[in-house]
Amino acid sequence: MGKKTIQVSDFTGQVLSPDDEVVKVVVLEHPDLVAGPVQLDATPVDVESIDDAALDVAVVEIHDRHGHGEPRRVVLTASEFDSMATDVPMAQLLRTAERVKPPKARRATEKIDYGTIEHAGRPHRGRVTEEEARLVREHLDEVNKRLADAGIRQVDPADPEHAARYGFPVAG
Repeated sequence: MGKKTIQVSDFTGQVLSPDDEVVKVVVLEHPDLVAGPVQLDATPVDVESIDDAALDVAVVEIHDRHGHGEPRRVVLTASEFDSMATDVPMAQLLRTAERVKPPKARRATEKIDYGTIEHAGRPHRGRVTEEEARLVREHLDEVNKRLADAGIRQVDPADPEHAARYGFPVAG
């Protein structure tokens, strides 16, 4: 017995022949993305209208004045953002504004405590402590809001991997 693998367009479900050109579409951000970027297969025809539908957007971070907590990330149309500049045109403002320095590299000795509400639920390679799992379960809405505001995947109790990691009951 053998296996035959067929490739289909994720957008249309159309079966693709081995001779068909396939393009990969990586979805970096979308309101329904839970666990980070995903890859979709498509034909060039499937995605030819993407450039026409593209929006000119501004992506901004809003930091509170004391620098506490995670900044809020906001996406808005470039024209909406441009209209906020009433004294000087936005293009001029952006050319003359103070440049942001890249964040300093974190020292290897600096450890993040995921057992605090500030960091609980953030993706990490280490073992989830009972304290982190408890915080995520008891403050799920707050944790997910913080993760979403930071542009990070949210914790989904219905996801078997997340349920096991944070001790949510598994539907059965």
